[in-house]
Amino acid sequence: MEAQKEWYMEYEISKNRPGLLGDVASILGMLGINIVTINGVDDMRRGMLLTTDDDEKMEVLRNVIQKMDKITITRLRPPTMLDRLAVRHGRYIERDSEDKKTFRFVRDELGLLVDFMAEILKREGHQLIGIRGMPRVGKTESMIAASVSANKRWTFLSSTLLRQTVRSSLAIDEMSADHVYLIDGIVSTMRATEKHHSLLREVMSFPAAKIIEHPDVFVRESEYELSEFHYIIELRQHPDEEITYELINNRGFDNFDMT
Repeated sequence: MEAQKEWYMEYEISKNRPGLLGDVASILGMLGINIVTINGVDDMRRGMLLTTDDDEKMEVLRNVIQKMDKITITRLRPPTMLDRLAVRHGRYIERDSEDKKTFRFVRDELGLLVDFMAEILKREGHQLIGIRGMPRVGKTESMIAASVSANKRWTFLSSTLLRQTVRSSLAIDEMSADHVYLIDGIVSTMRATEKHHSLLREVMSFPAAKIIEHPDVFVRESEYELSEFHYIIELRQHPDEEITYELINNRGFDNFDMT
């Protein structure tokens, strides 16, 4: 017997009616396809995580559902990380239409953001995440919560969470692939010593996850490039909030409230 393989199916409902989900579930049952998770995904869409021991059944499923006049399959594929999160939270993460590695959240979606970052942090090796946002929007708390959710130890290289932190060295047990290194891009590039810069370069080349607040300032004031980031996260109080560093540009670091 073949091993069970996961699939993600999403379909759009053109006209909802009682019993529609039951009809879809019956088709899956007749084909021997198991439903693992099901949830509404945005308006008039439903997502399902499925398992089957025969990939050909999925093509049969596609052909059968195409003959139904009330629904249209929009996705049928092995599940991506974003598919799993969409089913778990009932919505897709907003993604920049031009820069596919940029993802947008508002403060009300901190649970979704934490889950998203945690899934990235669970991966092995070098993962570089940048997070943009104005003060007091939830950047630091999300970074810490995601590290905990991913079962990783977190270490601040630089921060202004309680008081300014600028590390110039790490203990032996702090240099580990199970660590997530949290870096304030403004503090590390505009207020740090050469010893900190040396430690930063060492950590940046270390095969572990790093999350950098204010990646644009970090790139502007260092030798690193924005293209080196695997993911860029934008966190706002509301969808129309502008993320700006005008206070830094015009009046310097001390006038930017980092708490």
